[in-house]
Amino acid sequence: MAESSRTRVFVGCSLDGFIAGPNDELDWLPNLDTGEDTFTPFLAAIGAMAMGRRTFDIVEGFEGDWLYGALPILVATHRPLSTDRPTVSAVSGPIQKVIAEAKRVAGAKDVYVDGGILIREALDAGLVDEITVTIVPKILGRGIPLFAGAEKLHGLDLQEVREIGGGMVHVRYSVDDREAGEVGSGG
Repeated sequence: MAESSRTRVFVGCSLDGFIAGPNDELDWLPNLDTGEDTFTPFLAAIGAMAMGRRTFDIVEGFEGDWLYGALPILVATHRPLSTDRPTVSAVSGPIQKVIAEAKRVAGAKDVYVDGGILIREALDAGLVDEITVTIVPKILGRGIPLFAGAEKLHGLDLQEVREIGGGMVHVRYSVDDREAGEVGSGG
């Protein structure tokens, strides 16, 4: 029997836990050519992406080639979405609906979830199978936190840790929510 597709998170994070600066700055993140490229092989296994609206608004403004190529991107939003990118479409509703639609579009391939709020919602709903964090050797001091605001305690099983160059560390976990519970409830 074929393995079903997974819902995966892949994100860069400062050592102090921020995925963006206080004004959504991403200029502290290294270029893809710094250290080992772990993003390209990850993206090859992805059939669709569920992206938060705030994240989309930021990455759409980047200069240069579109980072995601022809990958279908479903932007979770309740506002009208205007874009010239043919692979981008809007989706709204509860996180379960967003991920279900992304899985439908992805077919047998995996789903990539990106954007701090969307990641936390998917994690709290028990929809995330794997989390990969690239720890960047920077301390921002303030900014947009990766997991702050998660409403549940989530167990993680370490799958891989490796130094990938430029002082960065690639850490991959599978999500084990057998221990999930409300934060502060003792598990």
